[in-house]
Amino acid sequence: MVVIPGIAAYVITNDSGLLAGLGDIGQTNMPSLAHADKAYPWLTQFLPIGLKGMVFAALAAAIVSSLASMLNSTATIFTMDIYKEYIAPESSDSRLVNVGRVSAIIALVIACIVAPMLGRIGQAFQYIQEYTGLVSPGILAVFLLGLFWHKTNSKGAIIGVLLSIPFALFLKFMPLNMPFLDQMMYTLLFTMAVIVLVSLGSATSAVDNKAIELDPEMFKTDKMFNLGAYAILIILAVLYSVFW
Repeated sequence: MVVIPGIAAYVITNDSGLLAGLGDIGQTNMPSLAHADKAYPWLTQFLPIGLKGMVFAALAAAIVSSLASMLNSTATIFTMDIYKEYIAPESSDSRLVNVGRVSAIIALVIACIVAPMLGRIGQAFQYIQEYTGLVSPGILAVFLLGLFWHKTNSKGAIIGVLLSIPFALFLKFMPLNMPFLDQMMYTLLFTMAVIVLVSLGSATSAVDNKAIELDPEMFKTDKMFNLGAYAILIILAVLYSVFW
């Protein structure tokens, strides 16, 4: 129930006998296909008081951690890639720190203004994932080809990322009724194709001079990590096969 709340909620709500055994509390705030976001809070109401507080603390910690990393990324990108690069290249370190703080505060204010609007939509998480999916496939394509294909160059990466956004918007708003995860997959493949074609067309040598040299030692993990990873995969496969 703690690891996969969606599957647990699905099993409980589709088992009339199990649901009846939960009593009145099982009928309170029950999740549905239209409001699947209720699965996690609905399940927590069955936990004892101490464990319920622990789950809430873990959820709060995850939210605060995500908020901190997003604010840090926003401030860093604006300060280093926009402000220092195009607005004030000669800025001192102390000024850059202050600009980063101000940009983080502005981003937080904008987020506070936008957040109440998310209450009008059915599933906030899916909404966020859909619009994140407009840019994330292009970024993933750059990372994959930049790491594993030595002919990838900056021109191909920039053009690929820029073209990935209108292509993703085209898939989203066309009357194709395509799931957003499928849209992200096709956007990824499209972006990778663009990067490959542009890089091959603008390459001046067999290997780009900024190519990343990979060593097999970089990807080695110890025995205990491998055993733990395989154990988790087996547990997930069993849970899916039994309950889904």
